[in-house]
Amino acid sequence: MSRSPIPAEPFPFEIDFARTALVIIDMQRDFLEPGGFGAALGNDVSRLRSAVGPCRAMLEGARAAGLLVIHTREGHRPDLTDAPPAKVLRGPPDKRIGACGPMGRILVRGEPGHEIIAELAPIHGEPVLDKPGKGAFYQTDLDLMLRNRGIDTLLVAGVTTEVCVHTTVREANDRGYRCLVLSDACASYFPEFHAVGLRMIAAQGGIFGWVSTTGEVLAALSAAERAA
Repeated sequence: MSRSPIPAEPFPFEIDFARTALVIIDMQRDFLEPGGFGAALGNDVSRLRSAVGPCRAMLEGARAAGLLVIHTREGHRPDLTDAPPAKVLRGPPDKRIGACGPMGRILVRGEPGHEIIAELAPIHGEPVLDKPGKGAFYQTDLDLMLRNRGIDTLLVAGVTTEVCVHTTVREANDRGYRCLVLSDACASYFPEFHAVGLRMIAAQGGIFGWVSTTGEVLAALSAAERAA
């Protein structure tokens, strides 16, 4: 598949789709639905729904083109041995990580709330990466998985823009990966954080990466497939 330039900030992004993976970060019920960790923190979880449609479109396009797709989930072991006390001991005890909520124990692996939302459910062959922290590289084998496939470029989507998306992009940047963040396929509980988070990524000549939209990427992907 040939290289295709994608309109992006701070300047057009040259991409080789054969060396590119789509990473969809933490589109979990615990963050997007009432009764999960996001709601327990007092957030309006409906604000994250804006990213679902663009994520779905990008996911379908990536699957059709045969791109590697990786899903991540933030969550902890049932005994919470991988959850730092500084992370757990925040807020009222009945709303903390590990507490029982409407979708099971909050942010615990294996519980209903830990699952990826139905609209973006992984299919056979798509790795699902369980991570104990904000970044997708921390305490995971993501770097190994990417290098085994010859991947050097990441299309990044998911939630939330300023936390897990941003942390993952920063981690990827330090490891030499080129990141293109899909602005409409990311979201935050705080619209102003979303906007500033995207600006930070593309600032100073793309200090952490590039920012574009799913529409631009899908158009480039289609053009690359036609030229192949």
